[in-house]
Amino acid sequence: MEYSYNWLEWAQKIQAIAQTGLAYTKDEYDKERYEELRELSKEILSTYTHVEMGTLTTLFTNESGYATPKIDIRGIVLKEGKLLFVKEKADNKWSLPGGWADIGMSPAQIAKKEVKEEAGIEVEVKRVLAIFDRQKHPHPPSPYHIYKICFLCDYKSGHLEKGLETSDVAFFDPNHLPELSLERITHSQIDLLLKAIYEKSCYFE
Repeated sequence: MEYSYNWLEWAQKIQAIAQTGLAYTKDEYDKERYEELRELSKEILSTYTHVEMGTLTTLFTNESGYATPKIDIRGIVLKEGKLLFVKEKADNKWSLPGGWADIGMSPAQIAKKEVKEEAGIEVEVKRVLAIFDRQKHPHPPSPYHIYKICFLCDYKSGHLEKGLETSDVAFFDPNHLPELSLERITHSQIDLLLKAIYEKSCYFE
């Protein structure tokens, strides 16, 4: 099922047009129009997502060039039938270890790094389990259009240890999950990831 907020999709498209236009236009009048479009998208997002205008201004003014989706990388570690989760300091809820893609690193390298930083263990990245379009899942609205790449990882060494952005780390039975950080992962995505693991498949949209 696709979870769509029409206003969110429109606001993101307006922002993308404005950002791309500002990157390529040579006309001062067009630049003013693109700035107006960016302000309009910020007003829509601030009204409906409850993100402060100042925060949106910082987010959008730091983005330049051709507008593209942001990439979120997640590492999935399954041990004795249980999934590895980390408790996010940001909202005190649980997620699969991961974060934004970093410049200069491959997606697989990022998955390995995030698991180490957030959960304290070394893993070997085995394969892609899923590529999600965030807008097709029941996440709370976000200013960004986001793709999520999820990798299956094998535990190699080390002991579970919280990181700078996490307050706890533990393995959970998929049938008894903790309160999820829905900004980052949903129950339906967990189901799809488990299916991809046991069927040795890859889910994509």
